[in-house]
This record gives sequence, structure tokens and C-alpha cells, in this order.
Amino acid sequence: MPNSLAEPHGELSLRTVAMPADTNPSGDIFGGYIMSLMDLAAGIAAGTRAKGRVATAAVSNLSFLQPVKVGDVVCVYTNITKTGRTSVTVDVETWVLRRYPGERTRVTEANFVLVAVDDEGKPRALPPEA
Repeated sequence: MPNSLAEPHGELSLRTVAMPADTNPSGDIFGGYIMSLMDLAAGIAAGTRAKGRVATAAVSNLSFLQPVKVGDVVCVYTNITKTGRTSVTVDVETWVLRRYPGERTRVTEANFVLVAVDDEGKPRALPPEA
């Protein structure tokens, strides 16, 4: 994913407001919290494609590009880039809408691989695309 993107790539999958309870000791939003939002968004995208339960198998190329501040509107975008027999690869970008001055900034990016699983948590084949 190139760093020069001026617009989000993919579908808006999740949006929330960064709150004080999610800060690190420096007062910025904790990176693990942002990563958890990215994982949720990837799960929504992959679960929709898989038509059921999915589990995160891998995360790669995770980059924290800018800090997230309290009050930022956090927007997570997803784009399915590949499907296998049981897996879905999702590119995830996180952008924020800064309260002041109201600009949109890309703050993280990563690639997630999720696997469709059955009720016992074992891999299952993806259904055909509709």
C-alpha cells in the first residue's frame, strides 16, 4: 500500500471516536487499540465474504504512520485483495478525521489474512461468490 494515498482505499467498515480511556502514557491513542479496530474491520469484511465465522490467521506489514489523538474520528477501510480455498486477505487502512483543523489523515495500514472456520474452529471452504 503506497504511502502517498490522498484518499482511503476500500470500503468504510468501522468508525468510532478515539476516547481518553484508550490512551497510552504519552496521551496518544494506544496502538494496540487501533490494531484491535483494524482486526474487527477485517473480520467484518472477511466474515461477509465467508458468510460466517472467521479467525485471524496472520497480520503483516503493519505500519503506524501518525499518532491518533483523543477526539479523532477513527475510520477503518477494508479491501479484499485475495481469496483462497479457506482464506481471505484484506488490506486495511485506518484514517482519522482530526477535530481541528478538520483534515483527514492516514494513520495505519496492514494486511490481514483470515480463515473461514466452522463451529469447532476448523477451517472450512469459502462459499462461491454471489
